[in-house]
Amino acid sequence: MATDDVRKDLRAAVAARQELGPEYEAEIIEGFLERLDAQRRATLPEPVHAPQPPAHPSRERDPGGLALAIISIVAAIPITAIAADMIGPFGVVVSWAGLVGINLARSVSRRRY
Repeated sequence: MATDDVRKDLRAAVAARQELGPEYEAEIIEGFLERLDAQRRATLPEPVHAPQPPAHPSRERDPGGLALAIISIVAAIPITAIAADMIGPFGVVVSWAGLVGINLARSVSRRRY
């Protein structure tokens, strides 16, 4: 099954080993194997890489995040008005901190995947 080039290379390696002696045997064998590997790589087609797994859904576009942000802004209007009327400026700060915290928590939880 060996090609003519491989046979020629093998005969040359054996002849070199006989001529140079056993002290060069490892280098001769390594050289022959390197030429054999190079020929094999030249004749084989490029390896087909395995397809990449699909990206995790959290890494793709997230319409739910946009929806939460829009709903938060819409809900912030009456929440701000009620908090300002009942508690004052401190109530506005607390209500907005809660809205920001909800959006931040969702954003952080989606990035962990």
